[in-house]
Amino acid sequence: MAGQIRADQVGSLLRPQELLEARSRGAPPEELREIEDRHILRLLHKQQEIGVDIYTDGELRRRHFMSDLLEAVEGFEVPGDGPRPGSPQGANRSRPSRTWKGEGTTPPPTRVTGVVTARLRPIRRLTEHEVAFLRKHSPGPFKITLPSANQFPAFAFRKGITDRVYRDPSELLWDIVPIIRDEIRALIAEGVTYIQLDAPRYSVYIDPQWREHVRAELGMEPEAALDEAIRADNACLEGARRPGVILAFHLCRGNNRSQWFAEGGYDPIAEKVFNELQVDRFLLEYDDERSGTFEPLRFVPPDKTVVLGLVSTKRPQLEPREVLRRRIEEASRYIPLENLALSPQCGFASVMEGNLLTEEDQWAKLRQVVEVAREVWG
Repeated sequence: MAGQIRADQVGSLLRPQELLEARSRGAPPEELREIEDRHILRLLHKQQEIGVDIYTDGELRRRHFMSDLLEAVEGFEVPGDGPRPGSPQGANRSRPSRTWKGEGTTPPPTRVTGVVTARLRPIRRLTEHEVAFLRKHSPGPFKITLPSANQFPAFAFRKGITDRVYRDPSELLWDIVPIIRDEIRALIAEGVTYIQLDAPRYSVYIDPQWREHVRAELGMEPEAALDEAIRADNACLEGARRPGVILAFHLCRGNNRSQWFAEGGYDPIAEKVFNELQVDRFLLEYDDERSGTFEPLRFVPPDKTVVLGLVSTKRPQLEPREVLRRRIEEASRYIPLENLALSPQCGFASVMEGNLLTEEDQWAKLRQVVEVAREVWG
């Protein structure tokens, strides 16, 4: 199936206004589920009409791309939930917004994680409710997205709070690994054939300023931190790579209300990440000059596919087809064309408020992905 998925997508789609308003006013769960179900059916029908090769539910049931884990695991103090028993007031303050970058009048980014205030304890499956609906209603093969385990320690570990229960971010990381690993195994047992880990955290190892932050603030050498990140994600994927199942890894530089937090090419991490991560498919951000050149793709092994994220989800302007075709051709100088595919650079709504474009813009971009993929690969 991997070779047939040329027109890919990352996962999240813009939330309808009806759903945003229902969440804002605190609608009861049964009302939210009815709204979610109705709009997911609409989105699936639209994806079928456009002709995508892989379907998603748009992550409409999530507050953001990581919220499934936060809601299924006790131990986090989550923004908006109020402090949990025994947790300090105000522990959920976000990091300074200056770490995010955007253009023009871009609104400040939405907070996407809480703070760990107690030992983590899973209370339910992460995505079982999403899978059940998609198995019944998806017109074709669908993907389930999960956050990389490495997403959480950087945001959820706070000195003076989390270190009361976890010695350091590393101990927290390795307590998250079995939660993700168990979910991946459960998805495979349910017959899910495309599982994707979303890992924007890896971008800190390509941006010189963030690499210095890792060294100065976290007290770790960036290369050692990267090595541990790869070990942890491989531990999550242990035993999952098998015929008929696609394991994918999405790398971007942040995607929150059309803002980003890191810049730079994949050069500093390419050889390690592309060769050592036990996945079949890399979805890579390549929508503007912040992403660097295609040259690091020379390190991709011949048994792995690269999905070029050439279409921006951060701005409404539609990329010309001839530009997309030319950039695919440029990438094929470093990796065979048959090992390439096409997608948007990220989701359209990594947080539920979404990026700064309309649903009409979103469908136009996905349609462009499909049509260019058909022109290039047939």
